Amino acid sequence: MHVEPYLFFDGRCEEALEFYKKTLGAEVQMLMRYKESPEPAKPGMVPPGSENKVMHASVRIGDSRVMASDGQCAGQPAFQGFQLSITVKTEAEADRLFAALGSGGQVRMPLTKTFFSPRFGMLADKFGVGWMIYVAP
Repeated sequence: MHVEPYLFFDGRCEEALEFYKKTLGAEVQMLMRYKESPEPAKPGMVPPGSENKVMHASVRIGDSRVMASDGQCAGQPAFQGFQLSITVKTEAEADRLFAALGSGGQVRMPLTKTFFSPRFGMLADKFGVGWMIYVAP
């Protein structure tokens, strides 16, 4: 069994993917727009004018895969009840990622030394996705 997160950006998926490419070195492995679907969307599934929005994307971040979509394109993404965790080898890498992901976002717990890690912090990026940055001891 393999669990992979699927993030719905509600109309900002392409912007988010570009942000993660720059900040995390993410690699978009597959991207399909609504207009490229082999089957037309059922009435009411996609708002008019959303044909160029992302129906499905598969993104490689390090050794992990994250899937993403614009979903219903309602402009109200809600990322609640979970966070994505990134484990890095060095404090310098933690500092870099925390600053990059936090740009335009909100720090939930400043990056600091804890009893379980030389550097750990939590933030929400500018899309509202929660991240935990952790340096393995």
